[in-house]
Amino acid sequence: MGVYLYPRLPFLLSPSRPRPVDLSVVIPIYNEEANLGPLYERLCGVLDPMALPGGYELIFINDGSHDGSLALIRQLAARDERVRFVDFSRNFGHQIAVTAGLDRARGEAVAIIDADLQDPPELLPALHQKLREGYEVVYARRRSRQGESVAKKLTAKLFSRLLASITNISIPVDTGDFRVISRKVVAALRQMPEQSKFIRGQISWIGYRQTYLEYDRAERASGTTGYTYRKMFRLALDGITAFSDVPLKAATVSGFVVSGIAFLVMLYTLYARFISHDYQPGWASLMISILFLGGVQLIAVGIIGEYISRLSANARQRPLYIVSEEK
Repeated sequence: MGVYLYPRLPFLLSPSRPRPVDLSVVIPIYNEEANLGPLYERLCGVLDPMALPGGYELIFINDGSHDGSLALIRQLAARDERVRFVDFSRNFGHQIAVTAGLDRARGEAVAIIDADLQDPPELLPALHQKLREGYEVVYARRRSRQGESVAKKLTAKLFSRLLASITNISIPVDTGDFRVISRKVVAALRQMPEQSKFIRGQISWIGYRQTYLEYDRAERASGTTGYTYRKMFRLALDGITAFSDVPLKAATVSGFVVSGIAFLVMLYTLYARFISHDYQPGWASLMISILFLGGVQLIAVGIIGEYISRLSANARQRPLYIVSEEK
């Protein structure tokens, strides 16, 4: 396990009362021990030359890591007053970690970036400059994705296009959470307390002037991704159920379609039995019909259940996350 020592101590903040800064950088962390050192160095190397009058802050959100990530974050915070951190009591998920960072950000602008170095910190000055041109959101859109399997690229592309086609808001395709947003957008996000977070969709729903910059997404610097296919599927469900009622409408339409087919089959059965007399009794057609109808009903019930479960989670009004330690 490597230990990083950082000599950067350019300025100190008063511990009595935090002051606003020009830029806050929110960084969700889950088992990123090997990437924290290079990430910190690259962020400082990019943000220091920007010479922001109010300075900047780095907010690390430790989302239940079980490697040495928290120890390294503590070390950074002890040596550099621009570094703040939140340690969750357990793993609450990437979107909740980003939300916790936004809740604590003091910047006039807030950047969201992952810790795996696939999203280049070197793009932050260009994103921030674009924001200063009058936009409220500047997101990074991927031209290419290196180091990822064909299956992951395909599923990500299909999901983003499916979501864009079935929602009534314009959610940009080929994007993640890597972006810079204004204080106005952060304030709007804080008024959206739903449990099943899909932040890029919420930002699109908020509106305001939005634009993008394109970039080539690099291969993960080190370690393995915490976004398994199961988590990706969960995020996809959160995005679809939060911003589209098309699945409910599809369940309704499928019910009418299946009922129509069943009615036609009933007419054919009556015709074969009483008119053509070409009727062969048997269980095969009956079983097929029952299984088909049962399958459609279960799918419809499952879709409705997904929406109801989200309503139930919001009705319980539990906190989005529990903080174990904070600086």
